[in-house]
Amino acid sequence: MPRIAGRDIPENKKIEFSLRYIYGIGPTNAAGILAKAKLDTNKRTKDLTAEELARLQKAVDEVKVEGDLRKTVQQNISRLKEIGSYRGHRHAKGLPVRGQRTRTNARTKRGKRMTIGALKKEVLATKEPKVEEKK
Repeated sequence: MPRIAGRDIPENKKIEFSLRYIYGIGPTNAAGILAKAKLDTNKRTKDLTAEELARLQKAVDEVKVEGDLRKTVQQNISRLKEIGSYRGHRHAKGLPVRGQRTRTNARTKRGKRMTIGALKKEVLATKEPKVEEKK
């Protein structure tokens, strides 16, 4: 398995799709990187020569990916929290940040459903025994 940007990429897929396993590389970035490295998009990863892998590694190094990109994103989020912006508060509370509704949906951010306030009362413990009256 070739290792690019500290990440193993699959051998049996086309190089265009293999590059997407790296955090920060999507379809557009992958196409741009392959054009910059002058590689055929239909070539399989296992068929690349050492020289082609070196060109590919050099092209990927010019793009911000993996650890650097994750660090930048975390710094941006922490900056929003520090300045006390609305988006920062939403990040801190674990709620959707970009205006989505939360009355329904938003399960990915909010987690599993929990019912609140529908507790059963212990009826049997507080009930007094009935006393029948005789006539």
